[in-house]
Amino acid sequence: MRQTFDPVHLTARGKIAVITLDQPLTVNALSTAMVGGLNAALDALGAGPFRALVLTGTGRGFCSGADMNELAARRAEGAGKVLERLYHPLFRRLRDLDIPIVTAVNGAAVGIGMSLALMGDLTVAAHSSYFLLSFARIGLVPDGGATWLLPRLIGLARARELALLAEKLPAARALEWGLINRVVEDERLMDEALALAQRLADGSAATPLTRALFWDEASYEAQLAREAAAQERAGTTQDFAEGLTAFQQKREPKFKNE
Repeated sequence: MRQTFDPVHLTARGKIAVITLDQPLTVNALSTAMVGGLNAALDALGAGPFRALVLTGTGRGFCSGADMNELAARRAEGAGKVLERLYHPLFRRLRDLDIPIVTAVNGAAVGIGMSLALMGDLTVAAHSSYFLLSFARIGLVPDGGATWLLPRLIGLARARELALLAEKLPAARALEWGLINRVVEDERLMDEALALAQRLADGSAATPLTRALFWDEASYEAQLAREAAAQERAGTTQDFAEGLTAFQQKREPKFKNE
């Protein structure tokens, strides 16, 4: 069974639901349409007999982050307000899901797409994949709860390095650092993700209770609020304007710290 919520589709694999981001031309950018499709798929998920979820993407990447064309158009609304209106509600839904999540990372997981990948209780990555907090390159702060998730997964020093230097983290090193759970050859990605999801789906009624215990909701919510406030401030700077222009012109930005 397959249901389509453009540009997302939901496929049933017995007790496992597979939600796939399916907009390869943008490398599955987390656009307004993509967020809407994900929310619709999660609505449909609640009506099914599912015990586990696999979240993945099509094409050459898992998710390239926010849609940069939309980002430029939303400057008047405010970057922090966009987080609160569009992205944070989606991340809360994933946090509060009553079944465990396995994320299957195919290719690039960039910006808020990296945060999305790390919402899995277990994360499997293809050998060719990589993770990148690209925000420093355009004059913004990490979002999608990244500054809450990363120190808990890999420690403060490595989290700062990823956020401040905006360097690619290959899958093999991500595994070494403890960011993810498995790295497999590209062609085995979905087999491994589905096998893990099946183990979770065959678990007891305590499985969703266990996943919930790992979330400190109060501190997560506090960090989302701090993130939105910081992004709102960063989104008003000349450096952010320069970062967007440089991205569109495919050149390195020339920041002035203003």
